[in-house]
Amino acid sequence: MERRESVQERLAELTERVSAVQAKTDDATARRDAAQSELDVEAASVTKERELVAGSVPADLIKLYEKLREQQGGVGAARLYQRKCEGCHIELNITELNEVRAAAKDTVVRCENCRRILVRTAESGL
Repeated sequence: MERRESVQERLAELTERVSAVQAKTDDATARRDAAQSELDVEAASVTKERELVAGSVPADLIKLYEKLREQQGGVGAARLYQRKCEGCHIELNITELNEVRAAAKDTVVRCENCRRILVRTAESGL
């Protein structure tokens, strides 16, 4: 009789623990699904925005970018910020910086180290 009561108590305890774990699993699954939905919405928005921007970029530049993106693990262009390529995080030497400064605004400049397209911004001072 005592053994039966002990087993029933243990069963009730384990059943409660299983229910608690299942509740946590259900909560985590719901949060994951909500996050996935948010990511899907964001991806659709970014894809649409990219298509709009890509329509105004010359085809040969898009081709170069896509080639570099494939070679460089998904990043084909990087911002030039404070003398550094943010793709490879290498600081450009003075000669390279002078070449970037001398290049026309519509000239495609590339990092000598990683070969990514360098994006010049007002913040870079170039």
